[in-house]
Amino acid sequence: MDIFLIEGGRELEGELKVSGSKNASLPILMSSLLCHGNSKFSNVPHLSDTRTMLSIMEVLGATIKKDWENNSLEIEVLDKGPILAPCELVSTQRASFYALGALLGRRGKARVSLPGGCAIGHRPVDLHLKGFESLGVKLKIEEGYVEADASEAKAASIFLGGAFGSSVGATCNILMFAVALEGITIIDNAACEPEIADLCLYLNRCGANISGIGSPHLTIEGVSRLEAVAYVMPDDRIEAATFMMLACLPVGKKLKVAKTDLRQHGALLDVIHTLGFAPVVDGEWIRMKKVAEPRPVECTTLPYPGFPTDCQAQLSVLLTQIPHFSVITERIYPDRFIHTAELGRMGARILKDGASSLISGGRPLSGAHVMASDLRASAALIMAGLVADGTTQISRVYHIDRGYENIDEKLRSVGAKISRSRKSK
Repeated sequence: MDIFLIEGGRELEGELKVSGSKNASLPILMSSLLCHGNSKFSNVPHLSDTRTMLSIMEVLGATIKKDWENNSLEIEVLDKGPILAPCELVSTQRASFYALGALLGRRGKARVSLPGGCAIGHRPVDLHLKGFESLGVKLKIEEGYVEADASEAKAASIFLGGAFGSSVGATCNILMFAVALEGITIIDNAACEPEIADLCLYLNRCGANISGIGSPHLTIEGVSRLEAVAYVMPDDRIEAATFMMLACLPVGKKLKVAKTDLRQHGALLDVIHTLGFAPVVDGEWIRMKKVAEPRPVECTTLPYPGFPTDCQAQLSVLLTQIPHFSVITERIYPDRFIHTAELGRMGARILKDGASSLISGGRPLSGAHVMASDLRASAALIMAGLVADGTTQISRVYHIDRGYENIDEKLRSVGAKISRSRKSK
């Protein structure tokens, strides 16, 4: 099992590039199963999650040419028979459940294992199943698998709301099915995340007819055939956000982050402004400039365009360095606070109260042995290690490899002393 060793307190200086988006790439790649011909993708992030998705697609009949040196792929579906997405693959990654929508859209039947993923609390697939059933798909759950038959499915108007609002995964899954379903499907309360817009734009490029893109009301007119196209994956907005928060830490004052669409970061920038920073565009790069004294933050994670849950752990680290009492409330995954105990081992003063964490900032962190619990917690612990005094050892870093491409190499390029090694059992 790999570990990171980080010698903290070193000033970082230089340019941090942002890789292709994991959260956009995974549904787009899976939806290429719907297409006829040779799909070509560039700016694909080389991540363990990407490799898992491609393995599932190969099981489902795709032939894939991989050029990871140039972050590009070519995909063609030659075997159109398989409908089984096996447990040993799907159980390791939640996004693998997208196979359900893609298989139903192209083959009319599917047998897909219930998904796995990061340990950030209970994340049922109820909304996915509700959406399919609302379109007339017959579902049966047996031995950990969802068995689905779309032979009697019909387009309809459906509502995809749940206890915590809209669902990115459910919206992606229903979209993949609806583009191939005869008639007009309307998704009400669709997720509005930019990654949903990216999937819609890709599908439209392939011949789909989706309108209302970027809104919570999507209208999909089914088509009989989708054609393969060449497509460039967008950059990863969560990685960009992580790097912008890193640039607000005391050690990150001289960092530049690859230019990103700041319109997608409104909620984050509002919080950063409260903390006294503002982004300054410098050509193809963004610097975080201190413009005022920091004020305490009360932040609540919400579906887009609200503050992203995928940035909550990283913000926690930033708030430990602000001399105020701040509060983060988690409305998407209320149990997503496992990282706070590990930050406490480094000297952070964080009190968990229900779905909120109360952070007393302005105290130095110190290096410690900590354990990553999920993808974004891993990023947060790396940030903490970089700003802490002394040496931090982070175990279970396989989580970070799921969503940040070569993050240790990127950080070394700007002066971080971070090394990866294998820990014997």
